[in-house]
Amino acid sequence: MDFFEHQDKARKNTKLLVLYFVIAVACIIACVYIASLLIFSGVQAQQQAGDAARELVLWDPWLFFKVALGTLGVVVIGSLYKTAVLGKGGSAVAESLGGRLVNSNTTNPDERKLRNVIEEMAIASGVPVPKIYVLDDEEGINAFAAGYSPSDAAIGVTRGCIRLLNRDELQGVIGHEFSHILNGDMRLNLRLMGVLFGILCLAVIGRILLYSRSRSRDQNPMMLLGLALIVIGAIGVFFGRLIQAALSRQREFLADASSVQFTRNPAGLSGALQKLGGVGSRVESPHAGEASHMFFGSGLSKPFLGMLATHPPLGERIRAIDPGWDGKFKEGGVTAVEADSPHAALKPPPSRFPFPPILGMAGTPVGAAGFATNVVQAGAVLPSLGKPTALQLRYAEDLRTSFSRKIQSAAREPLDATALVYAMLLSRNEGLRAKQLTELAERTVPGVSEATAALWPEVAPVVARVRLPLANLALPALRQLRPDEFQQFSRALQWLIESDEQIDVFEFVLQKIVRRHLAPFDKTHSTSIQYHTLKPLVRDCDVVLSALANVSSSNAGEVKKAFETGAPYLVAKEGGLQLLPREECGLEQLDTALDRLALAAPQIKKQLIEACAYVVGADGLIQEREAELLRAIADTLDCPIPPLIQAAEMKGATL
Repeated sequence: MDFFEHQDKARKNTKLLVLYFVIAVACIIACVYIASLLIFSGVQAQQQAGDAARELVLWDPWLFFKVALGTLGVVVIGSLYKTAVLGKGGSAVAESLGGRLVNSNTTNPDERKLRNVIEEMAIASGVPVPKIYVLDDEEGINAFAAGYSPSDAAIGVTRGCIRLLNRDELQGVIGHEFSHILNGDMRLNLRLMGVLFGILCLAVIGRILLYSRSRSRDQNPMMLLGLALIVIGAIGVFFGRLIQAALSRQREFLADASSVQFTRNPAGLSGALQKLGGVGSRVESPHAGEASHMFFGSGLSKPFLGMLATHPPLGERIRAIDPGWDGKFKEGGVTAVEADSPHAALKPPPSRFPFPPILGMAGTPVGAAGFATNVVQAGAVLPSLGKPTALQLRYAEDLRTSFSRKIQSAAREPLDATALVYAMLLSRNEGLRAKQLTELAERTVPGVSEATAALWPEVAPVVARVRLPLANLALPALRQLRPDEFQQFSRALQWLIESDEQIDVFEFVLQKIVRRHLAPFDKTHSTSIQYHTLKPLVRDCDVVLSALANVSSSNAGEVKKAFETGAPYLVAKEGGLQLLPREECGLEQLDTALDRLALAAPQIKKQLIEACAYVVGADGLIQEREAELLRAIADTLDCPIPPLIQAAEMKGATL
C-alpha cells in the first residue's frame, strides 16, 4: 500500500466513523425515548391514581420528536464544541492531557535526546518538525501524535517514556508515531475525539438533572430522567470505546511495521514494548479516555471485554516484531551500556515485517559532506513518498549534526530563526546582498539584519542542497513568534524574494512552505478534499507543469520536451494539457494553482507529482536542485517526499 492509498483508506475510515456514530446515536435516542416513556407515563399514572388504570402507549410521536431533537442537540452541540476546542491541532490534545511544550533550547538531557530523535525523523520523512510536548506527571511509558496535518502536528511523550527508554527504544516509539503522521491517522483520531465527546455529554446532562430541584421532589420526573441519562451515558461510553477499538487496532500493527521499516531496528521497538509491559502505559490525566485510541500503549486499565481494547495484545505486537521473544517483560531503566548505544546492530533479528534492501549501507559515508552531487531516476520518486527508510534516517542524523553550532542555535530561537530564513534567500552578488541587508534593517526589529549577515557565511555553502531541511528545522521556533512579529516576518520575506527582480520558483515555494506550516497564523489553510476529478484542475496542472518546464531550461525546444515528457502522466480527457508561455505561469498563477491542487483527491496528487518528476527530469534523471524543487512542490500538496538518496558503487547521493 502506497502513501496515497493510505490517505484514501484514512478518509474511508472517516466515513466508517460517521456510520458508527449514526448507529450509536440511533441506539441512544431509542434508549432515551424508552426511559422517558416509562418515567413520564409512571408519573402521570401516579397523579391519576383515582382514575381507571391507563394502558401504556408504546409509541408517542410527540415525545419521540422531543427526545430525538433534544438528544441530537446535545450530541451535535457537544461534538461541535469539542471539535472547535481541538481546532488548534495537536497542541490542543497535548495541553488537555497536561503536556508541556519543550523549549527548543532545553538543557535537560532526556528532552534533548527526544528533540534530536524527532528532528532527525522529520528530516528523514520530509515533514516539518512537529511541536514536542512532555507529560511531566505521567510515569508510565506512552506517547501519541496528534494533529490535522503535518503543519499542526504535535508529538507528546510521557516523562516515563523519555526517562526509561534508551535512544534506540525511543526512536522506535517515535517512528511508530511518525507513521500515524504520514498515513493520515491523526485527522481521523481528532474527529473521533470530537464525536465521542458529544456522545458522553448525555451523562453530564444526566448529572445536572439528577440534582435538579422542584417544589415536589417526589413527583419530579427530571431527577429520574437524569438517573436514566447517567445509565444511558454508560451506554454511550460503551459505544465510544467500541468505535475507538474498531478504528485503531489494525492501525497500531501498521504503525509498528512502519517503525521497523523506518529504523531497520526491530530490537528498539521490541525493547520499548517490553519495558511498557513491565512498567505500564497508564495515563492518569482525566482526559486519557478521550485520547486512548491515539496512544502508543492503551493508557487505560485493561477493558472487561477484549472487543473494547483500542490496541492489540502487547504480546502479539512484540512477537510480530521479534518472533524469538521469551515472553518476559522488562523493568524500565536505561543502563550505561544502553545509553551509550546510538545505533542498533545493522543485522536485525528475524521479523515478520520484511526489510527493503538498503544499498551501500556498510562503509558508505552518509553525512551531508559525505554525499557527492548525484542524480536519481525520475521513476524512483513516487515509491519513496511517505516511506522513509533507514538510509534516509542515517542521512538525517548526520545532516543534523553537520550543521554548525551557529546554525543550530539560530534554528531554535524565534527571531534568530527568521534571520536564518532570510540568510537562505540572500543574493550571492555582494553588492546586491549589501543592499538587501540595509533594507532588511529598516523592515525588521534591531539586530535581525546583523544576525542575517552573520549567518550568511555559514548558510551559503549548504543552502543550495538543504534549504528544505533547514526551513523545517526552523519552523518550531517560528511558531513561537507573536502575531505582530509574524506579520513583519511575512512582509520582509515577500520583499526579500522580490528584491533581486528575478523569478525564482524555489524561493517562492520555500516562502509558501514556511507560511502554510505556521498554522496558528494561517486560518485559511484547508485539508478537506474539494476536487475528486481532474476536469476542474486542468488549467492548474498546465500552470504547474509549464512553470517547472521553464525552470529546467531557457531553450524553447527543451522546455517543450520537458513538458511533453511529464504531461502524459496526467490523464486529461478534455483535450490534454497545454504548455503555457512564461507570462501565464508566473509566481502569482503558480500560487493560485498550488492552492487549488492542494484540495484535490490523493490519486490526482499522485498523478501530478509523477508528472512533475518527469518534467524536472526530462532526461529520466533528476539533478540535485531539481529534486529539492520537486520536494518543495510536493510539500505544498501535503505529500512529503523524503530526501532522495541513491547509493551506487559505494558512494551515497542525496538530493
